[in-house]
Formats: sequence, C-alpha cells, structure tokens
Amino acid sequence: MWKPSQPGGSSSPTPAPEPVRPTPTPAPSYEPPARTAAPTGDQATIGKGLVIKGEINGSESLFIDGKVEGTINLPGNRVTVGRNGQVAASINSREVVVLGKVRGNITATDRVDIRSEGALTGDVTAARISIEDGAFFKGGIDIRKADAKTEAKPAAAPEPVKA
Repeated sequence: MWKPSQPGGSSSPTPAPEPVRPTPTPAPSYEPPARTAAPTGDQATIGKGLVIKGEINGSESLFIDGKVEGTINLPGNRVTVGRNGQVAASINSREVVVLGKVRGNITATDRVDIRSEGALTGDVTAARISIEDGAFFKGGIDIRKADAKTEAKPAAAPEPVKA
C-alpha cells in the first residue's frame, strides 16, 4: 500500500491529490443604471464663485452655479441654471433647466423646464415648457413646433362660398 521513501526510515504516505471542485459562481445581480440630471457627454460648469459678464458661445452643455450677465448661445445643447445660479442673460439653446434665478428671454428648440425652486422673469419661446408647483414665472410663452421653419408660408386664397 505505501512504501517508505528511504530505506529503514519512517515516512508518511504520499497524499493522494484532492479532487478539483468547481467554485460556485454567484448569481448575477441586476442594478439599474444610475439616473443623472444631465445626459452623458461634455458639460462645462460655472461654479459658485465665478462671475461672467459677456457672451458665452460653445458646442457643449453648460451648468451655471455662479453669476452670468450677457448672452448665452449654445444651440443643440442644454443649459442648466443650478440652485445657486443667477443669470441675467438671454439664453438660446436646445433645452433649458431652471433651478436658480433667470432674468432674461429664453429661446429653446426643444424644452424649458422650470423646477419648483426656480424663478424665471422673461419671455419663453420653446416647443415644450414645464413649470413645477412652487416655481416663479413672469413673462410670456410662445409655443413653437420643434420642426416648424422660420419662414412663413404664404396664406392660401380662400375659396368662394356658394350660397
């Protein structure tokens, strides 16, 4: 059965190799993706301590938590005015979210969203607008279709009415 490895010496038997057992794999768990306020992609931030006077142009989304005076022109992108944000500017973008204070006209190709803690004084031109309970808004609203063209179509001549 077992043989000593050295003659005349006592030794323990050689152990048989243990069978390899597969390690159990844990069941896959599903976690839904985290919900973010802004879509993934580039976003610039104007922090609480910054004051900007002038014109802002660009090709990425913007989060404003400081003070901005002038004009903001970010077509095709989102402008978010944070809770601490104070904006005295006209804004032209695809989407505007107001959580702070905005004084100026807003033109959005898609939507304007005024949250409950937000305040907007100025006219809004957009395809969609959302004003939550508790939000402050003073101004006019012009709803335009997202695919509407700026050119006016000529009016068709009315057909005569037969009596």
